[in-house]
Order: sequence, then C-alpha cells, then structure tokens
Amino acid sequence: MTDATFPFSGWEGFLPSDFIRLSDSRCLIELTADPATPARCSKCGASCEQIHDTTLRTIRDRDLFEFQVWLRVPLRRVRCQRCGVARESLTWLAPLARMTKRLQQHLEVLLSLLPIKHVAQLTGLHWHTLKAIDKARLARDLPEPDLSLVRYLVMDEFALYKGHRYASVVMDAERRQVLWVGEGRSREAIRPFFEWLGKQHCKHIEAVAMDMNTAMDLEVKAHCPKAHVVYDLFHVVAKFGREVVDRVRVDQANLLRDDRPARKEIKRSRWLLLRNRNNLKADQTAQLKALLALNEPLMLVYIMKDQLKELWYAKSVRAARWRFSRWINQALTSGLKPLIHFARCLRPYAEGIIASARYPLNTSVLEGVNNRIKVIKRMAYGFRDSDYFFLKIKAAFPGKPR
Repeated sequence: MTDATFPFSGWEGFLPSDFIRLSDSRCLIELTADPATPARCSKCGASCEQIHDTTLRTIRDRDLFEFQVWLRVPLRRVRCQRCGVARESLTWLAPLARMTKRLQQHLEVLLSLLPIKHVAQLTGLHWHTLKAIDKARLARDLPEPDLSLVRYLVMDEFALYKGHRYASVVMDAERRQVLWVGEGRSREAIRPFFEWLGKQHCKHIEAVAMDMNTAMDLEVKAHCPKAHVVYDLFHVVAKFGREVVDRVRVDQANLLRDDRPARKEIKRSRWLLLRNRNNLKADQTAQLKALLALNEPLMLVYIMKDQLKELWYAKSVRAARWRFSRWINQALTSGLKPLIHFARCLRPYAEGIIASARYPLNTSVLEGVNNRIKVIKRMAYGFRDSDYFFLKIKAAFPGKPR
C-alpha cells in the first residue's frame, strides 16, 4: 500500500504500510519510515542519517468515515552530530503526544461549539482528556487585556456552587471584557485582582460600579485612591423589594385575616408589586391600580420604589444629592417600620448613589454576564475545575475589538 493509493495522508516522513480493521468502528493503520525523507533532530532541526533506536507507539488520528483511526508509528531517536541522542522532529505529532495535531485542532473546534460531554460521546475520548485540550486552547487564545486603557470597572458576584459558595467577577466597563474571576466575595478573595492590576494601573481607575458589598467597597478604597464607588441601581431596588415591599405586603396580609378574599389578593400580588410597570400587561396594570387604591401602605412603598429608581437618573451631583435627601426624609416620616429601617441602612451609602450622576455606570452588563455564566454551567453539567470554568467565562466576554 502506498501513500498515493491510500485515502488518508498527512504523516510527513512516514508511509502507510498496512490497514487493519479492529472492529466495526475502529481501524489501525501501520506506518513505516519514508526512506526518501531523512529524519531530523528535534533540537536543532538538522538532518540525521544515524538512528539510535526505534519505539512503536499507538496514537489516535482524525476519524475516517465511520472509523476511529489509530496509528502504529515507529518513532525514532536520532544521533545528531551537534546534540547527541535526540527525538525525531515531527511536524504532525507533538512530543509525547497520544494524538495527532490534526485531531487536536479538530477537537478544539468541536469544544468551542459543544459541551465536553457531547464531544466525549461523539469521539469516544475521556472527559479529562478533552478538558485538558480545551483548557490549553483557552489559555493560549484568550486576548491579554490592555490595563493601561482601563478606567472604569464593574464588580459583581455569582453563585459558584450550591451552599452559598460564590465567586467574584471584574469587567472593564468600557470594553466589556472580563478581566478577572476568583472564588469568594470577601476582601481577601478580591485582593488578588488589585495585586494583579498593580499600583500603577490602580491609580488610573476613576470609578467602580458594584452592589452594596462592603468588602468590595473597602478594597477599592484601599487600592484605588482616585476611584469613586458607584452603587448599582439594580441591586438597591432588588434589596428594597425584598426588605420593604415584601415585608409590608406580608404585614398587610396578616392584618386582613378576617377578610379572606382581600388577604388572598394581597398575598398573590408579589410579582405585580416588584415588576416594572412597563413590563405589565393591560389586565395586570388594571389589577395593580385596584390593589394600590385599596391599600395605602402598599401604594406608599410602590411610589417610594419608583422614586428610589429616580435617584440614579439625576442630571447633576447637586440634583442627585437633593433627590436623595428628599427620599430619605419621606421614608423616615412614612410611619412604616420596614421603610424607615431601609432608609437608615441606606443613608451611609449616600455618596455611592450620588456618584452615579457623575459616572453613569451600572452592573446591568454583569447581569447579562451572570445569565451567560448560568448557561455555561448548564451546558457543562457543572464544572469540576474552577480555573477552567473561569477561563470559559473570560472566553465568553473577550471585549470589544480595539
């Protein structure tokens, strides 16, 4: 059998000598050294006539039709006049590899499109083998961020595993590139990011958007002396919904124990009260209006929720400061304990909310990141290697082209 008559080639320096069908889905191709092609030293690239020894190795190549293709290759060590005994240099096989470069490139394309589990089922390769290939590809191909251009950051957290285990993610707000991902959400967990960023680049950071996470806040102030912390609208309003709207709704329902129809209406109104008015259907809008008309405390907290959102849309710092003071005063004089408690807790974060008038940053982009992270986890049926998971996240958000 010659290379000219065989439908598969690409083994420079070798010729197919035999084809063995191992099963209905596997075949073995035996290769022999091509006498017309001299062996080359892997260290210096020089041609070598003397062969030190030969070892047979079985390796995997790309599939041929319905067959998994295995090769039996006589790998040689040469006697180089410059380097002594050295491995033979092969363009199509990496040193010590058990698969050809052609197969590895094919797998990299598949892994960029499909979950590892599906590629494993398709190729018959082990999950860990495929993970190692994909991890190496991601580490090799991920673009390096230009830290000298980074001025605005967005920081957030996401659930890593069940059981209140979290990870933190940092993104360049302008270029939409994930810069860093790390386990935990404490100051100690976030500190490696600022150490990686370096003192020189930390000085250039002007603003950082985040939720009201004290750990992130303190770490930003410790490393970025010029940076303004901007608290995110989404997280504050979500917190208001949980701690104020929900609490007042439950309290009002408890007061109506003797009026079961009215109590049932209030208990079922959670999503009506929390959802944005613009996202309601016509019948839901009518239902909301009827509910608020019948219950003054619920109307008050609903109005206060809308006014809370307006704090992030002030045209100037002065206007934002006035809006914040007015909102706090209205909340403190409302007579509703959950609202009063929330206002007192919110007051220490005033400067981070007012700063949004100067730096209109928010973590809405990171909410999209979190949704994408959930999809990545779902596609992979969970990740056993956090570093690999974090590389997948960075690859999903490489940033805008410069």
